[in-house]
Amino acid sequence: MGIAFDSAPDRPEHIEAILNGLDRYNPETTTIFQDYVTQQCEDRTYDCYANLALLKLYQFNPHLTRDEPVTNILVKALTLARLNARLERCAYRDFWDLLDSDDLYADLVADVNGFEELMRVRIAVTVGQGCRAVERPVAEGWLNLRGQDFEAFVREICGWGVDDGGGGGGGRVVVPVNKENEAKGTVVREEVRFEQFGRVVRRAYEQPA
Repeated sequence: MGIAFDSAPDRPEHIEAILNGLDRYNPETTTIFQDYVTQQCEDRTYDCYANLALLKLYQFNPHLTRDEPVTNILVKALTLARLNARLERCAYRDFWDLLDSDDLYADLVADVNGFEELMRVRIAVTVGQGCRAVERPVAEGWLNLRGQDFEAFVREICGWGVDDGGGGGGGRVVVPVNKENEAKGTVVREEVRFEQFGRVVRRAYEQPA
């Protein structure tokens, strides 16, 4: 069973109380939700339900709208369409190239603490679900890391191995077997009823020699 979209294990008690009461619709709670968005950016957490509550308050109280919290909510949700489209189709090198191509993107993600590392973790999770081994230059492009930084991330964060292939910048990254990337054999069963088998035998018997 999936995790409910309104689930947030790190949600503070005072935010939980607001969301479950009438104060959720009180414009005076706008500043509280705004501070909570800032906290999410600093703590690398994400609370979809609370962020939607803030956007709803902005909707009904346009004069209270602040650009920075809205931008941060969009970044936390990764709804920057062009970037997200590349992640969705696993075009990871293109994702990093686009992110580095315009200072606008840097400004948008500046307030999200550890944004690039969060994206690397997301990419690594997807790769780990579908691969057992990846050529090192390819993996470096996907994670936008090189050298010791790459090896530290792969080994310490991902728990993967690195086979240097005898040096020279080649080699590959080895992903441990897990329930997602494990090769599974397929057993094909073909059922033949007894009467079908009997007809085949009878026809063979009745044919003239």
